[in-house]
Amino acid sequence: MKTYIQFILRIYMTALINIFLIFFSLVFILNLLTELEFFKEIEVSSFYPLYLSLINTPMFVFEMFPFIFLISTQVFFNNLFDNNEMNILKYSGLKNSKIFSILSITTFLLGIFIVFIFYNFSSNLKYFYLGLKSNYTTNDQYLAVITKNGLWIKDTNDNKTLMINAAKIDKNELQNAFISEFNSNYEIIRNIKSNKIDITKKEWVIKNAEIFIENNKIDEEKLYIKTNYDYEIIQNLFSNMSSLSVFELLEMRNNYKKLNYSLTEVDLQLIKLISYPIFFVLMVVFSGIIMMNTKSFKSKNLKITIGFFFSVIIYYINNFFYVLGNTEKISILTAITLPLLVFALINLILLKNLNVK
Repeated sequence: MKTYIQFILRIYMTALINIFLIFFSLVFILNLLTELEFFKEIEVSSFYPLYLSLINTPMFVFEMFPFIFLISTQVFFNNLFDNNEMNILKYSGLKNSKIFSILSITTFLLGIFIVFIFYNFSSNLKYFYLGLKSNYTTNDQYLAVITKNGLWIKDTNDNKTLMINAAKIDKNELQNAFISEFNSNYEIIRNIKSNKIDITKKEWVIKNAEIFIENNKIDEEKLYIKTNYDYEIIQNLFSNMSSLSVFELLEMRNNYKKLNYSLTEVDLQLIKLISYPIFFVLMVVFSGIIMMNTKSFKSKNLKITIGFFFSVIIYYINNFFYVLGNTEKISILTAITLPLLVFALINLILLKNLNVK
């Protein structure tokens, strides 16, 4: 590896590691304050909130990586400007475009590592965190999961426990459903089989129900049962995608597809993750352009503020399109690619005459 590449990478990686540690520390402290507030009236070990904060922090830091790359790039260029190393590199025949190329390639490779290694590691910790926290936040009478065998729901209502399995969801109906009803001692009361169950409300309407009590079968055109779930609640049960790794998201997608469950949120998360390395590169390039165009400014804080301001706007525009995609106002592909294409176009326009700056 050429000496100037090693030099650039050393400064860039040093800045990136330092900014990462700063963000990690700040997020950890904020998480710790949140956990302390949550457990202030719950008897747990004094180290338990500390532990929960630690395992919950990586996923929050992952969401902040665009800003980590942004500020790291600004620190990188500030270091070059302060030590007059930018001019030394330029007089040595190294063009600005070459520096940007080195930063872009490095960022893209780091982005791949972050998505497939750091994100998967963080999602596993998040899943573990949610499992531990659920012992203090949820009622274990209620449970819903999606597997390759369809939707499974455990529900307790009126001292009865319902075990529900459905092969598919079509609009507001469960299809090919089987319900086992137990008393408080978990003794079977009856089994119910139906091809269609209307779950629009929490009082489900079981159509053409076949009821099995011991060895007897009873047919009912309509049967009503009260539950703690309706269609809207079920739709929102599996919205925490951050606790799933890339491979688990792919598995969930297959399960959703078999169940005829909406793939929108899973697809959005997957495409968002795949596009993240490109987004990181665009943030680095944009940050570098801001620094090159403000290098005559004496105030470092002003440079960082300008770059941070525009990048926050870009970040929230991205999130706005994510919401549009998630609510199916626009296609998922459009929601992800359109902001990136516009951002890339802006960078290309701003890169004009880069080497003369």
